[in-house]
Amino acid sequence: MDSPNTTPTAEDETQLVSRRIQRLSLHLTPIPNSFIRDHHQLQLLTCARVKLSVNTALLSDFMRGKHRGIQEKVYEYFKSRPDLQTPVEISKDEHRELCMRQLLGLVREAGVRPFRYIVEDPSKYFAIAEAAGSVDMSLGIKLGVQYSLWGGSVLNLGTKKHKDKYYDVIDNLEYPGCFAMTELHHGSNVQGLQTVATFDPITDEFIINTPNDGAIKWWIGNAAVHGKFATVFARLLLPTHDIKGVSDMGVHAFIVPIRDLKTHQTLPGVEIHDCGHKVGLNGVDNGALRFRSVRIPRDNLLNRFGDVSRDGKYTSSLPSINKRFAATLGELVGGRVGLAYSSVSVLKISITIAIRYSLLRQQFGPPKQPEISILDYQSHQHKLMPMLASTYAFHFASLHLVQMYSEMKKSHDDQLVGDVHSLSAGLKAYVTSYTAKSLSTCREACGGHGYAAVNRFGSLRNDHDIFQTFEGDNTVLLQQVAADLLKQYREKFQGGTLAVTWNYLRESMNTYLSQPNPVTVRWEGEEHLRDPKFQLDAFRYRTSRLLQSVAVRLRKHSKTLGSFGAWNRCLNHLLTLAESHIESVILAKFIEAVQSCPEETRATLKLVCDLYALDRIWNDIGTYRIVDYVAPNKAKAIHKLTEYLSFQVRNVAGELVDAFNLPDHVTRAPIAMQSEAYSQYTQHVGF
Repeated sequence: MDSPNTTPTAEDETQLVSRRIQRLSLHLTPIPNSFIRDHHQLQLLTCARVKLSVNTALLSDFMRGKHRGIQEKVYEYFKSRPDLQTPVEISKDEHRELCMRQLLGLVREAGVRPFRYIVEDPSKYFAIAEAAGSVDMSLGIKLGVQYSLWGGSVLNLGTKKHKDKYYDVIDNLEYPGCFAMTELHHGSNVQGLQTVATFDPITDEFIINTPNDGAIKWWIGNAAVHGKFATVFARLLLPTHDIKGVSDMGVHAFIVPIRDLKTHQTLPGVEIHDCGHKVGLNGVDNGALRFRSVRIPRDNLLNRFGDVSRDGKYTSSLPSINKRFAATLGELVGGRVGLAYSSVSVLKISITIAIRYSLLRQQFGPPKQPEISILDYQSHQHKLMPMLASTYAFHFASLHLVQMYSEMKKSHDDQLVGDVHSLSAGLKAYVTSYTAKSLSTCREACGGHGYAAVNRFGSLRNDHDIFQTFEGDNTVLLQQVAADLLKQYREKFQGGTLAVTWNYLRESMNTYLSQPNPVTVRWEGEEHLRDPKFQLDAFRYRTSRLLQSVAVRLRKHSKTLGSFGAWNRCLNHLLTLAESHIESVILAKFIEAVQSCPEETRATLKLVCDLYALDRIWNDIGTYRIVDYVAPNKAKAIHKLTEYLSFQVRNVAGELVDAFNLPDHVTRAPIAMQSEAYSQYTQHVGF
């Protein structure tokens, strides 16, 4: 027996390495039986031998749609201006000034004018915002604050007199502005805002006041440094002759100057404080606003949904405070649409960097053979391939949302307004939550190199994190979706007509209330599992089952806990219902895209769509098993097919991310580029 101090021989070292490689080989992608045939050993280095042909150019054209020209203009401008590209190391104050120069350059030098498209062509506006955010997410948000929030509030909540006065100066950035809704004590609960605007009939003015510290406007973009005006949301108070003295007409929007147009000094009665360094988006100058008896002309009330006459009389085409409030917020839903769209863009960037690195990076391999790409490990495919499929799925769903929003702005159809409100809430919540988690997964998939700031994951993760909170907290937004589903459910069983968006509930609810077909629950053939009807039916069945069961629970608990208590008791159930419904919409839009895409790209998109659908079904297989919607052998077949599809998508992963057609200075992470970039990277860190 060797003593503990015996020095290992070269042969011992070789055996140790060999055993380690054998263990690691267990993580490698198994070739499906249909490919193994007469081979008895895994052919690790021939995993790409059966590879789908991808027409990357055609797929990219289909993905990017009609506004790729304006995006190219944005990308080319910043490529030609290295001085406007955000460096890895930059202070908060420098980043804020750079971000303002970026926006001024884009608008005044490059001639890209987003404001005109807010109403004329929202899809073009979102395309510009996506491209700007890809260059620097702070730029995308600052652009959104100026044009979608400050400018959008003037266009959507004001009338002709406001548009005539402010349109040009907002468009050319002469009047940078803010959107002052959120308060220190009230964010999601907008109806609980405490800032007040009291009408003074003697001077024909509104007096804006912050009554307490909790009413200070907080996290207001553009306020700390650059803003000259703010759209301030406040409770409109009218003097009365009764015992109360005032009448509260609810939350309205007012244009309030906050800085002198010539000196840029803070105006009397306005207090501005800097919110300071944030986790991310430090190119955006968030601040806090307090008002002490700030007087503004009566004309500064954005009076589309409610107006005050010279003698103090209130008029509105809408009969109640709740109706006016709903109409006001309905016009501001574009912010949620934009966040869902932008979040998909962030996901595209991160998955592109992670996949390109994983294709280049090689670690370990069979004895006496070259090392293999880390994307050939099954564990790595499990991390990234469903994520790539989800990125495609979210892309088509967000495009559908933008199209719905654009149609809503043209038609002002009440039903469409409701549909856009609910779908934008759900997609924004679902996509931003998914992207936030995926950014960490992508960083981990790139190992230690992913931790270098130059490779973007840190800034992307930090900048995107707040997407889960602003324009509506994700948990609150999902509850809005659940509430809408329950409203539709009640109307169905009371003989009402279901809205177009929810029509599938009628058929799938009837399916749920009947027993699962004992034959179809056992079908496990690949053709059946890849049938879009089976996939969509499964998604919708789950949503219908969740809807019916939570309705029963709410009815039961409301008898003892009241409606609020019952809702809280069932809250996690409601959130799961909302997510399930959104996944159904996402899959439906993906299937439609597969059916409408160019013939040469259909097989590629069908493969990716099948992976998205079956991965989601497998991840929630317990729901289907517990009611025997899927038999045990069928569940096993779904799992095997999901792994096989993931393997197939891996073989074309490079082409699939290339189809996003993101320029190099957007995916500028050295780890995602060719070998010469590695050389530049090592030089950057001092080698």
